[in-house]
Amino acid sequence: MQFVPTKIPDVLLIQPKVFEDPRGFFLETYRVDRFAGSGIHAQFVQENHSASRQGVLRGLHYQIHQAQGKLVRVMAGEVFDVAVDIRRRSPTFGQWVGARLSQQNKFQIWIPAGFAHGFYVLSDSAEVVYKTTDYYAPEWERSMLWNDPQLGIEWPLLPNADPILSVKDLQAKPLAESEVYE
Repeated sequence: MQFVPTKIPDVLLIQPKVFEDPRGFFLETYRVDRFAGSGIHAQFVQENHSASRQGVLRGLHYQIHQAQGKLVRVMAGEVFDVAVDIRRRSPTFGQWVGARLSQQNKFQIWIPAGFAHGFYVLSDSAEVVYKTTDYYAPEWERSMLWNDPQLGIEWPLLPNADPILSVKDLQAKPLAESEVYE
């Protein structure tokens, strides 16, 4: 397992060692000692699984209290996964990183608490599984505008198609109007 820093060093792309043979494959997705050795001392309390069709954009989501660190991977299909630093005192505040996660590359991304998170489905459909470091608390959930010009996220959108958004995400606020972490 390799832990590769992104342009925001707290966000790590995790590349597993995959053992393949004619029967299929095997890989480790989580091992506490290896994660701790890379600076991730997370205790996961919940795991979520979502399925989405092509063109769906989920996010950018976060909880202003009970902030969640997330370990994200794709079980089927491919997504463009994004993390936005919304820790006001961070030197990378307002910056974003993105990575393609897919069934084929088997990459994971570690997004610590203090970030907004979202993904866009590139394949016909995708299934995303993610572990969290705190429980889902709908009263603290917030959505940040996925296409906020201040963030400048370079989503690899399908040509001639607007992303498919939830009502919650259609009502999201730009960074300048959003609650953020101090």
